[in-house]
Amino acid sequence: MKIAIIIPARYASTRLPGKPLALIAGKTMLSRVVELARSVAKQANKCEIEIAVATEDERIVKHASDIGARAVLTSNRCRTGTDRVLEAIESIGESHDYVINLQGDAPLTPPEFILSMIDEITSNPNLQVVTPVVQLSWDKLDDLHENKKATPFSGTTAIIDKYNDALWFSKNIIPAIRKEDDLRKTDKLSPIYMHVGIYGYSMQVLQEFANLPESYYEKLEGLEQLRLLENGYKIKVVKVDCQNKPLTSGVDSPEDIKRAEELLKKMGEQ
Repeated sequence: MKIAIIIPARYASTRLPGKPLALIAGKTMLSRVVELARSVAKQANKCEIEIAVATEDERIVKHASDIGARAVLTSNRCRTGTDRVLEAIESIGESHDYVINLQGDAPLTPPEFILSMIDEITSNPNLQVVTPVVQLSWDKLDDLHENKKATPFSGTTAIIDKYNDALWFSKNIIPAIRKEDDLRKTDKLSPIYMHVGIYGYSMQVLQEFANLPESYYEKLEGLEQLRLLENGYKIKVVKVDCQNKPLTSGVDSPEDIKRAEELLKKMGEQ
């Protein structure tokens, strides 16, 4: 099986221009994500992994070359990272069974998350889409509630069925919990799953997805994956463990860079 890990890395970020080239503890954000992808490729022994950066800017192409990474220059027509991933994989022109969209602004993603996705893909090659979630502890759920007071659209939660297929995703915290105080006394973990925004697509589904019009609930929530659910696609969920590492989202601002550097120090990494 052949899998491509495509890293969409857009230079023209509104909140952090030149974001992929921003330094985090002395290394560029993009170099950290490329290192993450290479670590995954070394550990994934059931398939062949190809890594490429997808960008609209020559400066990022040059930096990718400097760190020994393949880069594909995509057009400015790409509305989303998914569109950029598809354009890049089609430009590469090689046959791949699956494509993993690894966001270029997620440098602290544990490699185990991606390896769990690859394990699911190799054990079930008929999968349409796969993505990871983390079941939150009560403390992490409290943190999420607190974060949403300031930034209500940060953090996405998911509801999954007994087959580990996604039923829904939302920027709200779902499901609502009746008798939460009682549940806290008996259950170590909360029933809330936090979505980690990494996706693995079969090539066919990726091509179909990019050609679908923006869907109703996608527009309301600002979540691309709802387009898939609204059109009847199955999204397989893999449950992953943070292994006592902080659960982080993307790095989108100078403040996020400071937080990322603090987390690296806590984890004893540079």
